Amino acid sequence: MDKMEKVYKTMEGAGIMGIVVGSIVIAVGVTCGTLSIISGSLLLKRKKHITF
Repeated sequence: MDKMEKVYKTMEGAGIMGIVVGSIVIAVGVTCGTLSIISGSLLLKRKKHITF
């Protein structure tokens, strides 16, 4: 295997890792956003029960 093939394989691996990491970040972001919306709606729903 010559140098150019090694560079090509390295670039291919980096591209695949970029796609994998991007997909994970999107999934985590969507999950966190959904949980935040749910918890916020529960707080708004139950705010009339709060007494000071």
